[in-house]
Amino acid sequence: MGAIERFREAAEAAGLDVEVVRFPEGTKTAADAARAVGCEIGQIVKSLVFMADGRPLVALTSGANRADTDRLAVLAGAAEVRRAAPEEARAATGFAIGGTPPFGYPGPVSQFMDRTLLGHAEVWAAAGTPDGVWRVDPARLLEVTGARVEDFGVAAPSG
Repeated sequence: MGAIERFREAAEAAGLDVEVVRFPEGTKTAADAARAVGCEIGQIVKSLVFMADGRPLVALTSGANRADTDRLAVLAGAAEVRRAAPEEARAATGFAIGGTPPFGYPGPVSQFMDRTLLGHAEVWAAAGTPDGVWRVDPARLLEVTGARVEDFGVAAPSG
């Protein structure tokens, strides 16, 4: 089964009716996704995978922000938080970096949601591949993921 199909199955199991929109040019970065969708970069949900003292965690981060790893360490009660290597991210989520959706993982993974995402009427997240995204109300996304809403996003450098 392909990544988008696995994502759709997980969405259905969570009670979501999702419409996956695919862009052949790709939506791997937040800027790419915002351009393709025609929304603000802050409406893009980046599902960033980190390792907190060897345990995976996913930070659902606004496309306008980067995740502050020091703050994530405090929130996770970890001595160290670092970006997951591609193989660690895939093992934790079942998806490749650049297409990781906010849920549908093979096992439980701690999640935090960037509070700024809740300031939008709708957000867009990856649907399992670097060229697929879907739209959702951020409050519904929070409900489905069970993420903890926190302030860990820092404005990303523009450019």
